[in-house]
Amino acid sequence: MATMTHDGGTESEKAANGDSTEHERCSIEEVALVVPETDDPTLPVMTFRAWFLGLASCSLLIFLNTFFTYRTQPLTISAILMQIGVLPIGKFMARTLPSKEYKIFGYGFTLNPGPFNIKEHVIITIFANCGVSYGGGDAYSIGAITVMKAYYKQGLNFLLALIIVLTSQILGYGWAGMLRRYLVDPVEMWWPSNLAQVSLFRALHEKEPKSKGMTRMRFFLIALTASFLYYALPGYLFPILTFFSWVCWAWPKSITAQQIGSGYHGLGIGAFTLDWAGISAYHGSPLVTPWTSIVNVGVGFIMFIYIIVPLCYWKYNTFDARKFPIFSNQLFTRTGHKYDTTKVLTPDYDLNIAAYNSYSKLYLSPLFALSIGSGFARFTATLTHVALFHGSDILRQSRSAMKNVKLDIHAKLMKSYKQVPEWWFYILLIGSIVLSLLICFVWKQDVQLPWWGMLFAFGMAWLVTLPIGVIQATTNQQPGYDIIAQFIIGYILPGKPIANLLFKIYGRTSTIHALSFLSDLKLGHYMKIPPRSMYAAQLVGTFVAGTLNLAVAWWMLENIENICDVDALHPESPWTCPKYRVTFDASVIWGLIGPKRLFGPGGLYRNLVWLFLIGAFLPVPIWILSKMYPEKKWIPLINIPVISYGFAGMPPATPTNIASWLITGMIFNYFVFRYHKRWWQKYNYVLSAALDAGTAFMGVLLFFALQNEGKNLKWWGTEIDHCPLASCPTAPGIEVKGCPVFT
Repeated sequence: MATMTHDGGTESEKAANGDSTEHERCSIEEVALVVPETDDPTLPVMTFRAWFLGLASCSLLIFLNTFFTYRTQPLTISAILMQIGVLPIGKFMARTLPSKEYKIFGYGFTLNPGPFNIKEHVIITIFANCGVSYGGGDAYSIGAITVMKAYYKQGLNFLLALIIVLTSQILGYGWAGMLRRYLVDPVEMWWPSNLAQVSLFRALHEKEPKSKGMTRMRFFLIALTASFLYYALPGYLFPILTFFSWVCWAWPKSITAQQIGSGYHGLGIGAFTLDWAGISAYHGSPLVTPWTSIVNVGVGFIMFIYIIVPLCYWKYNTFDARKFPIFSNQLFTRTGHKYDTTKVLTPDYDLNIAAYNSYSKLYLSPLFALSIGSGFARFTATLTHVALFHGSDILRQSRSAMKNVKLDIHAKLMKSYKQVPEWWFYILLIGSIVLSLLICFVWKQDVQLPWWGMLFAFGMAWLVTLPIGVIQATTNQQPGYDIIAQFIIGYILPGKPIANLLFKIYGRTSTIHALSFLSDLKLGHYMKIPPRSMYAAQLVGTFVAGTLNLAVAWWMLENIENICDVDALHPESPWTCPKYRVTFDASVIWGLIGPKRLFGPGGLYRNLVWLFLIGAFLPVPIWILSKMYPEKKWIPLINIPVISYGFAGMPPATPTNIASWLITGMIFNYFVFRYHKRWWQKYNYVLSAALDAGTAFMGVLLFFALQNEGKNLKWWGTEIDHCPLASCPTAPGIEVKGCPVFT
């Protein structure tokens, strides 16, 4: 009987894979502790079971995620739900399907090649990941189409919408294929978020040796059950656990106290969340984020929320800040009221300059304005940081130097499989570029974006995908550049919100999906999936997910009356589309009004533009110090793009979301990792997967069993934030309903 080694493989497997590989182990400790260092190339991968369950998983997740994303409380169902759900089905199919071999055109195949194996399971999850990246948090193209139809009331051709959705994703797939050698093959590009899925796969498939403590599978089931039952509290019975703002209860009549203490509309000081969905909503699971990344995010968060924002609001009244709520994603007039964009919009969806001058300039809440400024710094800091700290490594990964690159055990094991030729990716890339350019001529009036604008978007995506990928692959944080993409095209094509949306889709969404594909490629790398099988699964999954994503969204936009129109909807209607309201507001700021009026000479927010220069400079002294003191290993860990990520995404993210994320990450990835490393190695990523899955299962159950039937509770504990004064302005003379007027 074979014996298990410390890394989960058997001695016989070690022998089958060559000599001792101890010296070849991955230099990233977290990877070495979690990822198996063995492979069985004989396992079947692209089986009938894998195709059937993969496409079914992709389709179901697309439907659920597209459906939930329009709701007041959007919920993203992760691929972990399907990763768990398909296991018993796969095993059932292995027991019941006929094993007879069939032949078609000389090719033999069988419905049942044997026991349901881990590689089939990984391929099914790759399909499912397509369903998440389209229908979940990264559905930028659907967001833009929703804004065009629901907010701007634009007549839109379904074929045009389908081309936009598919080409923007296939473009990202082309980038991913070209960047594999830089972001997948190198040992240093380890994509931390994948380790949770690797741990779960091993827990579900490997037989563990008898040892002290429970098995990973038993631990997973217990944690899953606890997470499932607990989420009934913040998800339905006691939603106040999502934003527990006790400061507001202590000072119920103080605007300042509520601005400071509100977890939903304020700085969230003292507030916290006991809702896993809230903790992991914007920066992902803190359990899979490296400790150094958590520290960097924490530094940026403390600087921004506890120092910069209070100074700008209470001491200096920067940008007329006290006329508006301290924290809001709404757009405002000079009198502190919500901005009505219909008053400045022409029938051709352009800016009516005369109406704009007579109505009001556009104003932002102070935290929103400063968050935009941080995006300026983050963009240039990312380029500088990657050039200084990773530039030489990237050059070494060029085609001419690939033969001399030292491979770790995982890369060596993958050598036994046929690689995907780069021209396969080039065909997809060129085809998507041609179709994208075509819409600029055929539907010129609808998209507003000229052909040269489309080419500019492609060039920008190509420029930033690699540096952003390096940051994500090493820190589990993805510095966005939505603001920069929209800022640049807004200067070039002012007053054209639809063009701004399209530029964002092709300049930003293609990058997001490229990074999603690259992350999955690294997962396949860790689990030893043949590259050509990965190519087929990702490509087919992309077409299926994109088509269904648009079909579901289109049906909802056509059949749910007044969807996304908060003023016209019933007060208790769930179809308020908060995620897409942010997309609409961005199109107004950068497209309709334009950055020149807000950030150009004479603009109220013009000084924020200096952050471009500041962001480009900040990584330089850190790099110099790292060269002067090479023995100080902590200096290169200071990561300016990730520090600036501490205040990214707010709004819609709240300070409470980020603060609770930081505390949770510190507990598990510092204290537990340092003092209970054996427990961390065995259970940490399994716990992350269990929390995700339990929350998702209960979220789906609550919606279809109760919330979709209108069975909602109403009592003190169902109000998520008892801080009504937190949204009040404090400048003299500003009158807002429900707020006191200062004199």
